[in-house]
Amino acid sequence: MLTVQLFSAFFILCAIGAVAGFVAAGRWISIVLAAIGSLSALVILAVSALLLIGDASFRAELWPVLSLGTMKLAADRLSAVFLFVTGLVFLPVSLFSGVYLEKHRGHYSLGYFGVLYHALFASIVLILIADDAVSFLIAWELMSIASYLLVNFEYEREESSHAGFVMLAMSEAGTVAVIIAFMLAMDRTGSLEFGALRASAASATQEVSWAIFLLSFFGFAVKAGLLPLNSWLPLAHPVAPTNVSAILSAVIVNLGIYGIMRFNLDLHPTTGAGPGSIVLIVGSLSALIGILYATVQAEMKRLLAHSTIENMGIITAGIGAAMTFKATGHPVVAAIAMIAALYHLANHSVYKALLFVGTGAVEAGAGTRDLDRLGGIARRMPWTSVFFLIGVLSIAALPPFNGFVSEWLTLQTVLRSAELASTSIKVVFAISGALLALTAGLAVTCFAKVFAMGFLGMPRSDGATQAKESNWGARSPLALLAVACILLGVLPTYVIPVLDGAVTPITHESASAALVPPFFSTMAQQQENLPAKFIAEFHDLGAQVGSAALPGRGLVVLHRGEEQNPVVFAMSTSYTLVTFAVILAIIFIVFQFLSRRQALSRGPAWDGGLRHLWPATTYTATGFSNPVRVIFDAILQPAAGEDSVEAVARHFRTAIRRNYAEVHIVDQLVLDPPVRGLRTLAAVARKMHVGHVNAYAAYVLLAMLFVLILGVGVF
Repeated sequence: MLTVQLFSAFFILCAIGAVAGFVAAGRWISIVLAAIGSLSALVILAVSALLLIGDASFRAELWPVLSLGTMKLAADRLSAVFLFVTGLVFLPVSLFSGVYLEKHRGHYSLGYFGVLYHALFASIVLILIADDAVSFLIAWELMSIASYLLVNFEYEREESSHAGFVMLAMSEAGTVAVIIAFMLAMDRTGSLEFGALRASAASATQEVSWAIFLLSFFGFAVKAGLLPLNSWLPLAHPVAPTNVSAILSAVIVNLGIYGIMRFNLDLHPTTGAGPGSIVLIVGSLSALIGILYATVQAEMKRLLAHSTIENMGIITAGIGAAMTFKATGHPVVAAIAMIAALYHLANHSVYKALLFVGTGAVEAGAGTRDLDRLGGIARRMPWTSVFFLIGVLSIAALPPFNGFVSEWLTLQTVLRSAELASTSIKVVFAISGALLALTAGLAVTCFAKVFAMGFLGMPRSDGATQAKESNWGARSPLALLAVACILLGVLPTYVIPVLDGAVTPITHESASAALVPPFFSTMAQQQENLPAKFIAEFHDLGAQVGSAALPGRGLVVLHRGEEQNPVVFAMSTSYTLVTFAVILAIIFIVFQFLSRRQALSRGPAWDGGLRHLWPATTYTATGFSNPVRVIFDAILQPAAGEDSVEAVARHFRTAIRRNYAEVHIVDQLVLDPPVRGLRTLAAVARKMHVGHVNAYAAYVLLAMLFVLILGVGVF
């Protein structure tokens, strides 16, 4: 089979890539690694496309493992979605690595990096095609170890070692929870094959089902970066190499989402609305807390790390809504919620990779990624700025870019909770909807700050003043990712049916007819029994425009309702793009016409009466976000340092500086109390080390006496 051959070719390429770094010489090492990584990504894109849009399948048996079943590999369309997103990110990141890794040549071993990079890629693919728990967990451990070593690649830096250790420790704790969940799930079958687990899921008791859900959800939530298990993300991203940071945020966290979906929607589907409500609340809170901390950050990679927490929260909220709708007998809306979650996962991976690669280009060109020290680099780095702006508009969820489509679908799906019968569940959805809406507003504020303070205005450092445009090695992956952001934004009616193919086997209902009405096909309209008035009204609005030239069902996305209210919500980013283009063209023509009729004079901008506007008198990223910090002080609780005021002129003062130490609320409420308790116990235990042999002998006797008394009490 072609899919078997392609997967075999991929793993062979990864093996070649792991060895090539030690064989290639000098400056060719990074180029060879980038070429093999890019080719491997193209293979994964090809095989996942075959699985998604064709009738291809993949299944392979490896070898038996004791009495636990046979190790198997298989890929369905849900796997294919994650595989495609993985390839879509690894391709531009590999291209970028060919240039970026040159900064490490001579300091660290690029051959060692190549081994880890290709091992990570191979382990990710193995996770997504594993069809039994043993294969899955082995691949998961390989991925965790490779991720840790890549984060700690610059091992001479103490912060890299600390961040890598925290990430590995938290990942292993989550893995233990997942292993226990697998053990509980296999208790009735004695097999760890996924097919056996699916078959036995219905026979589990309610208590066991809850235990499996909680262990699997929070075990995988560690990797997804969800509250309260997200401390590793803001630590790992700033210290990891930038290309690794892009992989962490755009691929690795997706594996946590994959685990949640595979376990709780496929292998052991949850029953009742309780689990879905928990997932919905955790996702909504993660989204809000993530964007709050992102908004007050000035260091670009740390900001993007917190933004990853926000986006993983939005995706998780969509999964929670899908679980709830499915459990309460609304399979079509559940399918819509799952499509929204998968769509946002793909969108986030693309624009987050774009922003991380853009951050790497900015750091290389300006020498810093601190927004307070940047400014004005748009004139010096025009191409990088344009591509970065596309990423900013996408992550801010502004139409017609891709982030808008998936966030719009998620929010509108949450509003469909009006169809639920339970008042308490409606309240949960209402709270989650409010949190997600607030998150969306803060995201615009956050990334308006990023572009305005980083790329516009006056340079606030020598590096920003002398910034240099990135070379082709950085611009080409930026361009590729920017084009993907635009295409995913303006062509949702082509993306949704593909995602629907991955969702239908889980929800047992298709959502294409409910989301993408077939306005381009009269026969399909008759088959789906669309009301004539419904069709006529949308045709009057131009929904059929383009049907003569474009394939597909149409260019309008909507939520179908009942016959009396056939349209709940509707939008079309395709037509929006055309509308925006027409408006901009009209404005340009009018401006040109008026400028020719009336002479225009140009002069320096008025600077409030100052002879010269100092960079220190302009807004910084910290100043821009200070209102958010003040409003949400109860959540952020920053530890403020001393203020310093520097007088520059007779009547003006500049640079009121406030130093804030970030104290994360999750650390305060969840992690710090047990750590303090353990330190207290350790301090007490330390007093037992008195250095006298008689005392140690007494400890042994007391321990033996305790064991004897305990044994008598038990037996």
